[in-house]
Amino acid sequence: MTATQSPVTVHQFTMCFSSTPRGARLARRMCEHCLDAWGVPYDSDAHDAVTLVAAELCANAVQHGHVAGRDFRLCLTATPATRTVRIEVTDTRGESLPRLPATATDDGEGGRGLLLVAALADRWGCTPRPDGPGKTVWAEYTVDTLDPVARSGPSPAPS
Repeated sequence: MTATQSPVTVHQFTMCFSSTPRGARLARRMCEHCLDAWGVPYDSDAHDAVTLVAAELCANAVQHGHVAGRDFRLCLTATPATRTVRIEVTDTRGESLPRLPATATDDGEGGRGLLLVAALADRWGCTPRPDGPGKTVWAEYTVDTLDPVARSGPSPAPS
């Protein structure tokens, strides 16, 4: 007797973006579109939180992980079985590791965006980049709903 196993559905989006503010904005917009297509609708709390986390990680890659002539990579993975969305942003500066500021009013160089990431994400961290120089900063967020089958087009954007 052969047991039939249902396929595990995982949605994934990966793309490289220019390490510029424009690249970070485009990455955020692509994140918004993917989330909606995967069943996390515009204007939901989960959509807003995941998009904000992705935007902060992309902005950090541009500001702190920029190497001239090198892009950053955004990878989104949504697993309906666990209702988890994972955001990974990879840049080419391994020596510039993310750190939380000592306090929310710390006037040191950056870090306050990571307070948002830490507050919104269920978990986050940083790993060395496996395929070259740099690092991957990641965050995971559990959403209320996630469609097992992605829609072919987005729902109408909020006005």
